[in-house]
Amino acid sequence: MDSKTWTLIVVVAIVAAAVLGLAVALLVRLVRTRRELRRAGLPTGPRWIFWGAVVYLVLPTDLLPDPVYLDDIGVLLLALKSLRAAPRPLPARDRSAD
Repeated sequence: MDSKTWTLIVVVAIVAAAVLGLAVALLVRLVRTRRELRRAGLPTGPRWIFWGAVVYLVLPTDLLPDPVYLDDIGVLLLALKSLRAAPRPLPARDRSAD
């Protein structure tokens, strides 16, 4: 193989590693967000959204081949957005000011 082919292979490998790193970072953020919401006693939305996103990331069958983690990142972002959009209780009013 010539040097152009090797350069292309290296660039593709670096991009794939960066996208995989982003997917793992989003997975960690999703798990931390769910844990923080549960500790605070706030609803986290349906459990299937969280577990579905985790399983989708891990399973080898995807909409796009696994070297391209864009679909996995999209699923993780949607799950993170749904957790953050869960209804939050209203803050308690300070009745001493009345």
